Amino acid sequence: MKRRVAILGSTGSIGTQALDVIARHPERFAVVGLAAGRNVALLAEQVRTFGPQVVADARDGADGLRAVACESGADVVLAATDGAVAFEAVFAAVDAGIDVAVANKELIVAAGELLVEHAARSGAQLLPVDSEHSAIFQALQGAPRDRIAALILTASGGPFWERTREQMERATVDDALAHPTWRMGVKNTIDSATLMNKGLEVIEAAKWFGVRGERVQVVVHRTSVAHGFVVFTDGNVVGQLAAPDMRLPIGYALAYPDRLDDGRPSDDPIEALGGKRGAALTALAFERPDLRRFPCLGLAYEALAAGGTAPAILSAANEVAVAAFTAGEICFGEIPVCIETALSRVATDNVSLEAVRNADRLARIEARAFTSDRIARTSRSL
Repeated sequence: MKRRVAILGSTGSIGTQALDVIARHPERFAVVGLAAGRNVALLAEQVRTFGPQVVADARDGADGLRAVACESGADVVLAATDGAVAFEAVFAAVDAGIDVAVANKELIVAAGELLVEHAARSGAQLLPVDSEHSAIFQALQGAPRDRIAALILTASGGPFWERTREQMERATVDDALAHPTWRMGVKNTIDSATLMNKGLEVIEAAKWFGVRGERVQVVVHRTSVAHGFVVFTDGNVVGQLAAPDMRLPIGYALAYPDRLDDGRPSDDPIEALGGKRGAALTALAFERPDLRRFPCLGLAYEALAAGGTAPAILSAANEVAVAAFTAGEICFGEIPVCIETALSRVATDNVSLEAVRNADRLARIEARAFTSDRIARTSRSL
């Protein structure tokens, strides 16, 4: 039988790549639900191509997302929206016992421990789509979780890895969007430039795999071939390597526990390990991140250590700060300042869906107040 897939965020970067994977394997998958935001033209095209039973866009609100997730007959829901818009739909799907492939960082960052608890009660599987968490998930297959000594996530370093802090302060939006490796949406690409994407992934990994924050480490690996490693208590290290193509972890999540057959095995060991076909050698290089140049990564560790709703505050403030930067309202160097301001002004609470929503709301208020103040100051200085 075909696996029935519903996609929340079908017109975004992850959603469109997922549909590309599905189109390559019509014998394996059927699209039964699609939810998008405001790109109704692309959504209409997707509906014509895949013929889903349930469709929603931004005008349908939370009810539309819930219908796509829970009333489409899906075997697996791909959560690929940005922000908190699909939280209720994802929890409803999990509570109904539907597997969820999660590509939404904010969901796990803000409420990951709750989602894991709900999945344990209902029997739904939670499947990571981020390449780094997919790597850890694959490396842990068949391994006892109590033998994890450390998890290592790799970061590309983004477009600013070789720039000074002063150069980064003056970076433009176009500079920040010039990612050297991955094809992603605007927010994720900006997050890669600040290394906040890796900070959010550290929080995700701690919640996905039940390890303490200090056991989740980050190294910069510029070619993005090695995606993650597990260090076990006996000293052995298991990792996962693949081409930097998001369709690979997407396909793994949708087909799990099986693997897709794309008919492209490499007969060249150097190419399979990330080198160029026919090359005599290749290398895997790793560097330590510099928290002075990339303070967002440090802020993420601090929020994880604080616990409760602090990660939700971090995530919401970051969304506002990134939007303000792309709109030209604050400079690149003010993104971490905006986030730190929200973290200092919003009190943390124990995690519940209500507490997460409240923390998200208050963090956005404080972050917008910060950006409004910067806009006012800039206007006065002109």
